[in-house]
Amino acid sequence: REGILKTAKVLVEDTKVLVQNATASQEKLAQAAQSSVSTITHLAEVVKLGAASLGSEDPETQVVLINAMKDVAKALADLISATKAAAGKAGDDPAVYQLKNSAKVMVTNVTSLLKTVKAVEDEATKGTRALEATIEHIRQELAVFSSPVPPAKTSTPEDFIRMTKGITMATAKAVAAGNSCQQEDIIATANLSRRAIADMLRACKEAAYHPEVSADVRQRALRFGRECADGYLELLEHVLVV
Repeated sequence: REGILKTAKVLVEDTKVLVQNATASQEKLAQAAQSSVSTITHLAEVVKLGAASLGSEDPETQVVLINAMKDVAKALADLISATKAAAGKAGDDPAVYQLKNSAKVMVTNVTSLLKTVKAVEDEATKGTRALEATIEHIRQELAVFSSPVPPAKTSTPEDFIRMTKGITMATAKAVAAGNSCQQEDIIATANLSRRAIADMLRACKEAAYHPEVSADVRQRALRFGRECADGYLELLEHVLVV
């Protein structure tokens, strides 16, 4: 645990330097980026060791820890991209605004990792913490889904329909966890929900941007995808309260 906390602290300092160097020379920016990548590689290693130390009899908690690490890595990749885009831009440029947003997400995800690390060995709160992390992850996925940036690839509406089965399974699991209030059930719900909603949002956007889909149908599909994720978030927040 100490190794993870110490390395995460170094990463926070690295990202501060990275953001500060957005207006500096390309050389300084490259050094800051390299330093943060090196730190996050080390952080991934210590998190993996931490997950292994939990023992194979608790795979769901291991998944929670690895997912928290993945979120930090993705946030750093986005932050590095945003820093490159904002380099040399004026303070009121949209790229600078995006950089500030990316920095906020990075801080949120590192904080989430630290909270998760502290909770994994606490039988009374580890499920609750996993659910909080999943809710935050879904909110971040929704922000990406709602952005006007088209997906990297498109897929057919049939692919999307297949993805929605995961939502049905995850919903049943969430209701069962809300009834049992067992931390193990809540952890399993958090892991399944995270995957099901992320897959649904990705497939929805890819299908909505399929070349044979009209602009009107695209807007409706994106709206319903958003409403589905919002409704599911509400369900998870109810489970959290229970």
